[in-house]
Amino acid sequence: CLERGRDILLNTEAAADARVSTRSPSNMSLPGKRKRQERGDERDSEYFDCYSNVSVHEEMIADEVRTDAYRQGILRNAAALRGKVVLDVGAGTAILSVFCVQAGARRVYAVEASAICRQARQVVKSNRMEKQITVIEGVMESVELPEKVDVIVSEWMGYALMYESMLGSVLAARDRWLKPGGLILPASAELFIAPINDPTTDWRLDFWGQMKRRYGVDMSCMTSFARKCIMGEEMAVQLLSGEDVLAHPTRFARLDLARVTLDEIRTLRGSFSCYCFGMAHMHGFCIWFSVTFPGGDKPLVLSTSPFLEETHWKQTILYLDEPVPVLQDTGIRGHITMTPSEKNPRHLRVRIDYRIGAQEKKTKNYRMGD
Repeated sequence: CLERGRDILLNTEAAADARVSTRSPSNMSLPGKRKRQERGDERDSEYFDCYSNVSVHEEMIADEVRTDAYRQGILRNAAALRGKVVLDVGAGTAILSVFCVQAGARRVYAVEASAICRQARQVVKSNRMEKQITVIEGVMESVELPEKVDVIVSEWMGYALMYESMLGSVLAARDRWLKPGGLILPASAELFIAPINDPTTDWRLDFWGQMKRRYGVDMSCMTSFARKCIMGEEMAVQLLSGEDVLAHPTRFARLDLARVTLDEIRTLRGSFSCYCFGMAHMHGFCIWFSVTFPGGDKPLVLSTSPFLEETHWKQTILYLDEPVPVLQDTGIRGHITMTPSEKNPRHLRVRIDYRIGAQEKKTKNYRMGD
């Protein structure tokens, strides 16, 4: 969940070789497979428990860019919602369900697997919408609805879009409960990648070399260790600005939620190519996403771009092993692949094959979670 996401940023300071592998042997017997299923159930339980904490919902709703985009995206589609039946997947506190009723929905089924659904019922009652909104406690893939729905709404996006893998629940709901030609809000998602310079990383790598001057202690030997810790395999979630982006971004994936399949979202891949604006140290790549709501004179886009207003998703950084100097028109090209972790499908793995200028081609694997 999002609070665990904050731990991801803190974990970037841990040494990569200090981690202990917990991967199970591949030659597991049938009882071992049952144990793996039990571990999967435990992981889901931990995930849903995380969303029972008020801090997570406070952070999401306090993100005005996010919450206003959903409110406006729903109200813009009032004509499609008026008198219709809506399914809110992962409803949380049911705020999106309330927006749907305000837009004219006749009935909303708010499905939430975590204990926050109890507070959702109170929110519904406080807004006098008990006749329109039914809060259902349960996992989307296993709940039963009394009818098909005309619209699905969900805020399913995680860090780098795919962290937490909630999109699968939305697609499962679509395949089982959405009427033919029904509407999904948001309707599509896009992923972007660009090379970046991270001023904070520059400062942190230079820090140890300053100790001789500051305190009379030569600690420059710590620099290589710091580089290994900071620029490791763990993806970092932090805020960047447009000034930190070194070249035009490339869109490497687009998802049409009306058509994309569960198999297709298990592996997202794409190519990228760009040319640097000027001289800088390249520290890595940055990933961000946008989602689009149809309706109105033009679509409404909720973007997590570093060129736009901050959201709680910030941006996701994938560091190189060491800074690489680039010049104006230095070419950067490569291929990116995103997959769920084999150990925990709610966690994320990314592989980037890239070439910077005339350097040889390199590959680096990244992780978010476990």
